[in-house]
This record gives sequence, structure tokens and C-alpha cells, in this order.
Amino acid sequence: MDIGTVRSHLLALQAKIVEALEREGGDAFIVDRWQRDPGGKLEGDGVSRLVEGGALLERGGVGFSHVRGVALPPSATEHRGADLAGAPFEALGVSLVFHPRNPYVPTAHMNVRMLAALPPGKDAVVWFGGGFDLTPYYGFEEDAVHFHRTARDALAPFGPDTYARFKAWCDDYFFLKHRNEPRGIGGIFFDDFAEGGFANGFALMRAVGDAFLPAYLPIVQRRRALPYGERERDFQCYRRGRYVEFNLVFDRGTLFGLQSGGRVESILMSMPPVVTWRYDWRPEPGTPEALLYSDFLRPRDWVGEAAASAG
Repeated sequence: MDIGTVRSHLLALQAKIVEALEREGGDAFIVDRWQRDPGGKLEGDGVSRLVEGGALLERGGVGFSHVRGVALPPSATEHRGADLAGAPFEALGVSLVFHPRNPYVPTAHMNVRMLAALPPGKDAVVWFGGGFDLTPYYGFEEDAVHFHRTARDALAPFGPDTYARFKAWCDDYFFLKHRNEPRGIGGIFFDDFAEGGFANGFALMRAVGDAFLPAYLPIVQRRRALPYGERERDFQCYRRGRYVEFNLVFDRGTLFGLQSGGRVESILMSMPPVVTWRYDWRPEPGTPEALLYSDFLRPRDWVGEAAASAG
């Protein structure tokens, strides 16, 4: 286990993604470096990089954090066994959410992380997690196919079934049970990953993080100049409410951060800036908004369907 190497990689990944979005959008991200005072239940440091009110991103954040704590919170040990409950730990990762201004550009999320439990008198237990997913407001099949194909190709070196397994995991995880609907068109998700030891887990985490820009930027470039009006903007704000609901009710990273006493501003910078809710609203049949529900907000084999139609 080499935490220093993981930290260096994650800081470089954060910088690469921010620089790419600054070039694409033309707006600079602010840099907020923070540090937790040593000696408490949670100490560590991080860098939050954020843009608000930009031409491309209405709100976007890419955060790096590296924290050490005296006791693992419940959200981190529920799948790892009781022997690690309450153990000291280190956790570090990069997490981002981009909320574009144009409703035709989808919201995107990516997270890669490592967590090491350090039970006294025992060997460290290390696992990795992360993934990326796409939340469109207006669906385009070519965008969905591109996004999933890029994810599949990134995971190909880790076994022929890894993409299918992580895609299904993503479809299951990013699902609003109280709404009985997925958050978006999915992507890939993995958690508590320790297969093949530290080296394999770290390689997988790197592959996922490095695949995000190739998966997302071509979609941004295709959709960012599409004209939109009040109708599209209103629907975007309504659907953003689903994003908020998921983050506050189900997201394990949010829960881990809040339960472990993490820095609230950094944890909640993933929230969209403008959101609306309506009582029992449904789109009119036959509209582009209705098409999102019928054709995109359901699990689909995007890569397989594209291959079948091409053949």
C-alpha cells in the first residue's frame, strides 16, 4: 500500500480535469485549500475547485480530499464486516459534479477513491470505489452510446465481464427508490473493490478516472451551442430536483462525509445552483420531456443495442 502515490495521482487527475473544463468553458475555477486541525476525530486536508455562474457550467466542482479518522463510520463498514467497525482509517479521493447551464448538456458525476482501514495490531485493509454516470435532461442516443462505450473500453483490461458488472451496479445504485426511477442513463459504479490486491485496485481506479474526460467532453462539445428557451430551462431545473434527492438520501459518499464530520461546503458543492419541485407533475405525452422518461430513464444495453443496429 502506497498512499503517497495514490495522493499524487489524484491531485494530478483533479488538475487535468479542471484545466480541460477551463479551456472548454472559458471560466476559471476558484481554488479553496483547506485543512482540518490535527488532534480531532477527523484530520486531513484537501483542495476544492469550483466554478459558479460560468458560461458553460452554471455550477461545477472538483474536489480532492485526504482525511484520517479515529473510527470508521457506519456507511463505510456496512459491506465490510463487523471486525472493521470503529477502526482508524484514511480516505482519499477526487469527486466532481458538473451542472451545465444549457439544458441540452447533461449533468455529469465522477468519483474515484481509496479507503484504508487500520485496525490496531492487524494488517491494513484497503479498498477502492468510484465510477462515473450521466444525467441528461434531453436524451440523445448517440451521446448515451458514446458515454457507455468509453466506459466499456476503459474497463476492458480488467476482464470481459467487468463493464457489464459495473454497469449493472451503477443502474442499481443510482436509482431513486421512492420515485421508482433511475437518476439518469447510468454509467459505471464500483465500491468496496479489493480484487487482486492494492496494485489491481489502484490500476482500476486510475483507468476509471482517466476515462471521464473522453467520455464527457465530446458530448459537451456537441450540445453546448444548441438553442434553448424557458421551457427547456424549466424542465432542467425540475429534473435537477431528482439529483438533490438522490445525493441527500442515498449517496454513500455524501453520507460518509457527513457522518465522519467532513467539511460540509466541500461535500455539498455537488448540489445544483437552481432547482424546482412541483406537486405530482408529469410531462405531456409525445413531448421531448416525455421521451426522456420513456426512452432514457430505464436500464438499457446502450453498447449492445448500437452494435446490433450497426450490424
